[in-house]
Amino acid sequence: MKYPNTYYAATAIAGKNRAPLTADISVDVCVVGAGIAGLSCALELLKQGKTVALIDRETVAWGASGRNGGLVMAGWAEGIATLEKQLGLEHAQALFELSAKGVAIIRQNISEFSLAKCDLKIGQLLAARYPQQDKLRRHQRQMADKYRFDLTFLETAEVRDICRTKRYFEGLYSDQAFHFHPLNYCLGLAEVIESKGGLIFEKTSLIALENDGEKNLVTTEAAKISCQQMVFCGGGYTGEEMPALRKSFLPISTYMVVTEPLGSLASELITRQISIADDRRAADYYRLVDGDKLLWGSRITTHQQNNQQRLASLLRVDLCSVYPELKEVKIEKSWSGLMAYASHKMPIVQQQSKGQWLCSTFGGHGLNTGTICGTIVAQAICEINDDYQLLAPFGCQWNGGWLGPMVANMTYKYLRFKDKIQESNIIS
Repeated sequence: MKYPNTYYAATAIAGKNRAPLTADISVDVCVVGAGIAGLSCALELLKQGKTVALIDRETVAWGASGRNGGLVMAGWAEGIATLEKQLGLEHAQALFELSAKGVAIIRQNISEFSLAKCDLKIGQLLAARYPQQDKLRRHQRQMADKYRFDLTFLETAEVRDICRTKRYFEGLYSDQAFHFHPLNYCLGLAEVIESKGGLIFEKTSLIALENDGEKNLVTTEAAKISCQQMVFCGGGYTGEEMPALRKSFLPISTYMVVTEPLGSLASELITRQISIADDRRAADYYRLVDGDKLLWGSRITTHQQNNQQRLASLLRVDLCSVYPELKEVKIEKSWSGLMAYASHKMPIVQQQSKGQWLCSTFGGHGLNTGTICGTIVAQAICEINDDYQLLAPFGCQWNGGWLGPMVANMTYKYLRFKDKIQESNIIS
């Protein structure tokens, strides 16, 4: 099977089988990793007249880019309040604006290139798991006043009119966010890249990278690529081919399921075709797909659980804790994926050495960040702007070595415990 057994693979547009690289070539830029960051980088480079070769160890969007929640919204995994405290208001505003550009680029690409079966639907609800009206209204005002970003406050009754569950209280709604089919988007973008003269080679791994002072030489299993610039856009599946990067992130597993068709029960429980996420430290996020199937994501671990029956059982518990009416529903598919999380919770976007770029660690951000980061690296290479410098404070930092996964697991369990305590005495 070309792709893991996910909902997205089962509903993907017909994609071509691309051959591996078998002969030496020379291009302006070699992009390693054909996920959403690598594709976005390659597309922008081609727009600026560069010649580009894009290689991937597997296939286009085989990793997290093609099997995630499909949510696109402005912002970063690190909260904007924390960024503002660390960097100051002006820097935080520039970063938020950058993230919003990533949202706009995806919508623009879908429209401009008429990308098929992306199934874009507008709207996202952030639902509170315990009453916190003052906190949500304060955040709403701050986002409007400081970041010129409008959110709509919803009372508990309004939230529960959308999500027919007593688990939720107040909420914030964004009509700028959307959800879509990420694999079809990436597959469509790959075809656009090839139509513009870009070269894409699948089943082609980076084995070694050298620089002779004038150009970079990318060595793969069967051939070499001579290039002025190399951009590494690998994610959670990155190995020792990029040791500095590999020591700077943790590969974190996240999990998803999609249910069988729910029929009329789908619209009875979730009355709008928007994406929904709760505000817990260890959040659930979900949306309806194909009209009446529920696509649900939750939980993270540092050890990947691949047993589909076990995954279905675990996530059913989370799903039914919100919608007990679904206790008998069948899980149609379950899957996992690895995301790259840096300790600072931000992307690593930097020129590591002359002509060698890192563009990675997008775990927890949403698809807008891979999009904008790939784009600004391309723009830096083409000397259009230096927006990538906004991310300079977040470089390669040690991930904790063998202690890293242990600490991450303990932290996650602690956060889930705090969530449970906070919700335990709620009277609906």
